[in-house]
Amino acid sequence: MIRRMIGAAIGARVAKGHPALGGATGAMLATAVPFVISRVSLPAMVALGVGGYVAKRYMDKNAAEQATKPTPPPAPVQQ
Repeated sequence: MIRRMIGAAIGARVAKGHPALGGATGAMLATAVPFVISRVSLPAMVALGVGGYVAKRYMDKNAAEQATKPTPPPAPVQQ
C-alpha cells in the first residue's frame, strides 16, 4: 500500500514537472515504482536518494554560476 502511494507521488511529480511527457509517463512510473521498490534493497535505495540529491545540488550550483557569469561582448567582424 505504501509502495503504491510512493509510486503515485513520484508519477504525479514527474508528470507535473515535464508537461511534454504528459500523464501517460507519470502513470507508467506510478505503476513501475512499487515493483522497483520491492526488488531493491534498502542500502541501494538510500544510495540512489543520496546520489540524486548530490546531483541536483551540483546542477543547481552550475546553473547559478552560469546565471551570474557575465557574457563576453561579441567579436568584431573582419572584412
